[in-house]
Amino acid sequence: MKRITAWRRRPWAGYAVVLAALAAIGVVYAGFSPQTERAEATSSAQLAQDLENGKQLFNKNCASCHGLNAEGTKDANGKPLAPSLIGVGAASVDFQVSTGRMPAMNPGAQMPRKKPIPAFDTSIKTDYEDPKEREHAEKQKAQAEKNLRDLMAYVQSIGGGPEVPPASAVDPKGGDVALGGKLFRTNCAQCHNFTGQGGALTGGKYAPPLSGDDVTPTQMYEAMLTGPQAMPVFNDTTLTPKEKQAIIAYLVQTREEPNPGGNGLGRIGPVSEGLAGWLIGIGLLVLAAMWITAKKPKKLKKS
Repeated sequence: MKRITAWRRRPWAGYAVVLAALAAIGVVYAGFSPQTERAEATSSAQLAQDLENGKQLFNKNCASCHGLNAEGTKDANGKPLAPSLIGVGAASVDFQVSTGRMPAMNPGAQMPRKKPIPAFDTSIKTDYEDPKEREHAEKQKAQAEKNLRDLMAYVQSIGGGPEVPPASAVDPKGGDVALGGKLFRTNCAQCHNFTGQGGALTGGKYAPPLSGDDVTPTQMYEAMLTGPQAMPVFNDTTLTPKEKQAIIAYLVQTREEPNPGGNGLGRIGPVSEGLAGWLIGIGLLVLAAMWITAKKPKKLKKS
């Protein structure tokens, strides 16, 4: 005890006690926080790997047209060949790649919708009866989904931009169908037809149909948000998220509605209905007239 008391009276005793207390706090903190720090380190490492994979996918599938730094490219005359992707955001990448419009094989006036390339084909069938085939298809689909996420994350990291909308924002059940119909007829029907059947535009361009089941609510929202090709941009100040959701609800309900009058004739309006009425109705009348006049009258009997 005398020795401890003597140490307490020394000048450096206070510093020793502070150092011991700090060491004890450090040991206690390390005991509670290693899992959190390890998880953060793992998350950062995984994010870096995902971005590197996205960069490799971009260099392989996109850089030949859009440039190694996504700055876009021009021909010898200075005419743009492919636009810059800086600032287009993940939503634009998801729309263009998931619909197969990009990577573009044959650039033209407008990129048509087609089956995505295998690296990004998230529509792979997985309902095989053979367990091996099903497992292989599930792995392919999971890899395609990861590739698309990584590519979106890489382009998003370049310059930001609109992100992919959450599932709650594109759920048609949460939209006002009546409001959506009014907004669609005001802003979209001039190009897409009032039931979303699409239509021709100038310069070889066209408004694609929106009536197919392959056009998902997420793709509809992304198209309004990013304005692909000839379509104008409907940002959140032009159409609020609720209004976009209402338009999606209208389109989904319209595609599910039956045709109470019979054949819908493409649902392109009174032009096709009038043409069908004229050709079929007048045609039947002409045939009836020809049949009547073709019959030879019987000779009158002599009285």
